[in-house]
Amino acid sequence: MASEKTVVAVTCTAPVNIAVIKYWGKRDEDLVLPINSSLSVTLHQDQLRTTTTAVISKDFTEDRIWLNGLEEDVGQPRLQACLREIRRLARKRRSASDEDPAALSLSYKVHIASVNNFPTAAGLASSAAGYACLAYTLARVYGVESDLSEVARRGSGSACRSLYGGFVEWQMGERADGKDSIARQVAPESHWPELRVLMLVVSTEKKPTGSTTGMRTSVDTSPLLRFRAESVVPARMAEMARCVQERDFPGFAQLTMKDSNQFHATCLDTFPPISYLSDTSWRIVHLVHRFNAHHGQTKVAYTFDAGPNAVVFALHDTVPEFVAAVRHCFPPESNGDKLCVFERERA
Repeated sequence: MASEKTVVAVTCTAPVNIAVIKYWGKRDEDLVLPINSSLSVTLHQDQLRTTTTAVISKDFTEDRIWLNGLEEDVGQPRLQACLREIRRLARKRRSASDEDPAALSLSYKVHIASVNNFPTAAGLASSAAGYACLAYTLARVYGVESDLSEVARRGSGSACRSLYGGFVEWQMGERADGKDSIARQVAPESHWPELRVLMLVVSTEKKPTGSTTGMRTSVDTSPLLRFRAESVVPARMAEMARCVQERDFPGFAQLTMKDSNQFHATCLDTFPPISYLSDTSWRIVHLVHRFNAHHGQTKVAYTFDAGPNAVVFALHDTVPEFVAAVRHCFPPESNGDKLCVFERERA
């Protein structure tokens, strides 16, 4: 039998994804099963990414984790769910192959260090990138080779979409055990090379209402959320997939904005209401609509996740003019507004 390694270390990176058809609300809290399907665009890792290193050693006495240089509580339920699932899959693989050296260190504790190169918990999809990276890194260090949608999903629902590049659908699934609630690629990263993404960072502060808490309250109190999931999202998923496949930017852009608006409407329909958008966020919304009206066509689109920061989609030849408009409307330090503009390749 192969001898056990004293230390195994793996470092991986994972990208941010931005939902254009939003996920908001779970039908099963423990398994993290959504009440509707969702569709996202994966951004390039050169600009926005999480980097995670996992080390297992026979000398470690306990599991530990650090995020952005600060030690966090390793007992967090979502983190523990990921660890349990990875170790279960590793045990399953070991039972199938006792001679597999990668599976010999299941009793080892793990130390995890994760760093984001962008603000954390500020509505910029840090949990999606973070848990996708965690799932993939743990899988490598424990020798797991399988679809990781379920592992990443248990940490953060949208994390399963960050396992793939390009345009990604998270299928809500129908099974009670969640085995069919998985991510799949709708189109590869090379599919729409003209598409660009602008990140308009309004605030880097931690959002006052976390996504998990917000979703739970919305599911419990918002009639609009249930109507959206059952009567609106299915048709929007099909239409968005068509827009992506045909590279129909006006259709893609309008549907992206409508879905963002409806998502935030469900937050306001929640009781007590949740408001993630700031005055500056609304100024960006109005700027986008004025820009499109000026051109007589839809040339840019906004979307907001659970936070005040805007993500703007445009084709490459529109970016310089729109950035100039943003800088004109939001000059540095003007009226107390501090708006950072970053251009991102799509995938």
